[in-house]
Amino acid sequence: MTMQARQNRTQSTHISAPSMMLILSAILFLGGCGESEKVPVADAPESPAVMDFESQLQLKLLEAKPGDVIEIPSGTFSFSRGLSLSVDGVTIRGAGMDETILSFKDQLVGAEGLLVTANDFVIEDLAIEDAKGDALKINEAKNVVIRRVRTEWTGGPKTDNGAYGIYPVQTENTLIDEVVAIGASDAGIYVGQSKNVVVRNSRAEFNVAGIEIENTLDADVFDNIAVNNTGGILVFNMPNLPQEGARTRVFRNQVRGNNTANFAAPGGAVAGVPAGSGIVINANDAVEIFDNDLSDNDTAHIIISSVFSTNYAARETAAAFDPYPETIFIHGNRYGPGGGSPDTLELKALKLAMFGLTGSFPHVIWDGFFNQEKAVNGRMPPELNFCIANEPETELLNVDGPGGYGNPSLEKAAFDCRHASLPPVVLAL
Repeated sequence: MTMQARQNRTQSTHISAPSMMLILSAILFLGGCGESEKVPVADAPESPAVMDFESQLQLKLLEAKPGDVIEIPSGTFSFSRGLSLSVDGVTIRGAGMDETILSFKDQLVGAEGLLVTANDFVIEDLAIEDAKGDALKINEAKNVVIRRVRTEWTGGPKTDNGAYGIYPVQTENTLIDEVVAIGASDAGIYVGQSKNVVVRNSRAEFNVAGIEIENTLDADVFDNIAVNNTGGILVFNMPNLPQEGARTRVFRNQVRGNNTANFAAPGGAVAGVPAGSGIVINANDAVEIFDNDLSDNDTAHIIISSVFSTNYAARETAAAFDPYPETIFIHGNRYGPGGGSPDTLELKALKLAMFGLTGSFPHVIWDGFFNQEKAVNGRMPPELNFCIANEPETELLNVDGPGGYGNPSLEKAAFDCRHASLPPVVLAL
């Protein structure tokens, strides 16, 4: 069903719960199209309910039809099992991300809070808290809107928090708008192996990775706030996945104070992200970073690296995988203080040796790896080079990863160039 067709339908489903335990009865409105079925709830607290709220909501998800709007009222609702939806064309709507709270603190069953495997899906105006695994996972779907949803682990940053907050993977035409993601042990807002993505007007805080675009084609990440994460915004390509990513624009974001100690599970891809990282590009191509405000990221505001500098460099990868970042365009960003207290002993030693006790790394750090088979006079060819424009004070630090970090150097002239800007992402929603 198309989004327009869904909008033209008038059917809606209401789910409500009693606001007082001493009322004699409550009514749950089910169905739609002008008719309703009344389902009584317990007459008194000591009487068993005909069906509890958790069961009612899961039943409505299972019995949903294309065009249904499942409305969840204000309140905090506790769940012992994960929820799932596999019907196309459904909207789940709460009363607000601070009003409708789905709590999975007591979850016993399920790997997610809510798992969706359906096209033409909208979820808005609710919160998912303390999921056992991922909070909201959307898998293999087209035309997805995630709007004003909060995912949070309320006990603060912990390794045993769920990995992902908002987690669309293998999707196409995905809008993430005005969401909040807090406390994920991998990424708060993560989009993986997808096509045509917009992440905007959102906030990611106290996650390992605030916002992560991974193995995704054509993504726009703008007007977001990434603060107090380990790494603010990540654009990654991971090996051994069916799709490599390219063409991501990161612009008009505030990326500040991302210095939270890395609390990812050991061995995971983001476990190697140094605390104090603002924007990190790893093995991804055609990334444009512009018009952002970056400050107080203690390792570096922008880090560019290859697979060879990661904690998964030793993994066997497919021969066709491109491990190098290429065609990176950085321009017109604004920088505050940063780079003065880098993470890891190696980076601390390098900073001390090059810039002294009170000095700082420059705004951009590169591990120094590039494809020697494509080199022209020992450098990346112009079309694959990193370009830094409209930032006269910005220098790039090549840490000389290929040489065992033995000959790091500050470079500027070699990256004084421009690439054509990427086109905006247009969603077919």
